[in-house]
Amino acid sequence: MKKKCVVIGFVGTSLDAGVDESRWKRWRPNVAVCQSPGYPVDRLELLHDNHGETLARRLGEDIALVSPATAVRRNVVNLKDPWDFGEVYARLHEFARGYVFAPDEEDYFVNITTGTHVAQICWFLLLEARYIPGRILQLAPPHRAKAGSAAHTIIDLDLSRYDQIARRFSAEREEAASFLKSGIGTRNVAFNAMIDQIERIAIRSKSPFLLTGPTGAGKSQLARRIFELKRARHQLEGGYVEVNCATLRGDQAMSALFGHRKGAFTGAVQDRPGLLKSAHKGLLFLDEIGELGADEQAMILRAVEEKRFLPVGADSEAESDFQLIAGTNRDLVRDVERGQFREDLLARLNLWTFELPALRDRPEDIAPNIEFELRRYADANGANASFNREAREAYLAFATSPAALWLANFRDLSASVTRMATLAPQGRITTQVVVEEIARLERRWRRAGDESGEGVLEGLIDADAVDLFDRVQLAKVVEICRRSANLSVAGRTLFGASRREKSSGNDADRLRKYLARFGLNFAQLKAPAGSTRNLAESAYRHKGIAERASRSDRAGEQDV
Repeated sequence: MKKKCVVIGFVGTSLDAGVDESRWKRWRPNVAVCQSPGYPVDRLELLHDNHGETLARRLGEDIALVSPATAVRRNVVNLKDPWDFGEVYARLHEFARGYVFAPDEEDYFVNITTGTHVAQICWFLLLEARYIPGRILQLAPPHRAKAGSAAHTIIDLDLSRYDQIARRFSAEREEAASFLKSGIGTRNVAFNAMIDQIERIAIRSKSPFLLTGPTGAGKSQLARRIFELKRARHQLEGGYVEVNCATLRGDQAMSALFGHRKGAFTGAVQDRPGLLKSAHKGLLFLDEIGELGADEQAMILRAVEEKRFLPVGADSEAESDFQLIAGTNRDLVRDVERGQFREDLLARLNLWTFELPALRDRPEDIAPNIEFELRRYADANGANASFNREAREAYLAFATSPAALWLANFRDLSASVTRMATLAPQGRITTQVVVEEIARLERRWRRAGDESGEGVLEGLIDADAVDLFDRVQLAKVVEICRRSANLSVAGRTLFGASRREKSSGNDADRLRKYLARFGLNFAQLKAPAGSTRNLAESAYRHKGIAERASRSDRAGEQDV
């Protein structure tokens, strides 16, 4: 069954006017729309205010003469100011919500030929949001069409039907996602999917983000790129403010974040607006948010929810409307369970949470990131540097192998490439430069391993004789022992909760007995790691890269 055609639109107070016979010689859009043979109108919904009642009635009578099959219904929509966007949208929204649409039986067209430009914009928004399940109808006088008829233009706001527009939007999305990745052609499927989702949310949402992941995974860089993307889309007016919460302590944290009034404390010689105020209408990135104290967490929560906070020593509140991105390398869920992080703040941050993977979990992305770091070096220093073929293959083989720990993730990689580019003779990174850099990285990671519990245990116990459960626990105990000045300090750190509950006796003795179960003592753990074991050489050393260095460098292979 053919659907009925329904047209909705305003009475044109000027275009539709006319009282004598001369009105039939004028082009009147609401009469003309009912005369089109191509679009027979079954029902015309005329919107008008109380002052337009007479004109609307006359239009209905004239339409009955030229198109008897068209039913005309008058709808009173009173507007105090037809140029007030808020009022016009509210009235048309009420009309749309109260209208009974039957899209399975009727086709709807909104005639934007009459009404103010404000009304046209409001019609567009209501159609685009599907409050009105229809299409736009635009009419033109007869001289723009065939003689005796009016020109009709129908616009469907379903953009998926417009291939050219759809392709353009798709290209812009790809460009935005690439922008968030700093133009790096990443090959990791999961990471690319995550960036695509971040791009979509970033340009549609003002809600907080939570970026998690290990130190050096790129949280700070991604937060800044999100800001730059939103700024380019004119979604932010203010600036980018980044705070490393791990550097804030005590009163300094309150003052730095929320500001203070002159005389609030010793040394407060003048007012300080605070970082939250500086982020007004911009983006605030709170890195390592898990390091904030309970008081700061509570004030951050209120600032995010209410856009208000109380500076130190102030009698009145300050306001700041900012978007928040938080970063952390901690497990905030576990911190909530331990009472170290506010559950309500985590719930507020946890609407959009993205975990950035470590570099070692994205080995396929190491090659494009090396090229990116070389470009950054060239931009910063005004000098190009490149690998020869053998050197590049050697470095990639190491960088993507299990021997490459990348403890600081992309910071390690960036520093490594910068060192090689700086040391490259005439801008050429040779195999010898690569071999020296690999040795440098291994020494650095070995020292870091010496300080970890696992690294120390490797030379002290027979791992096969200890259950994995006990070994993991023991590794943490050893790590704390190595950081502590003496056995008592280590005991207080390890058994703090028991001490508060008065359930532990001598913490040092308790720790001594625990270590003795595994044949260990505190002095043994405090000894330099190198004196207790010999580190195995990296598997990469056995590939013979050092022996090939002089041969490949003499060959003078072409740079790549």
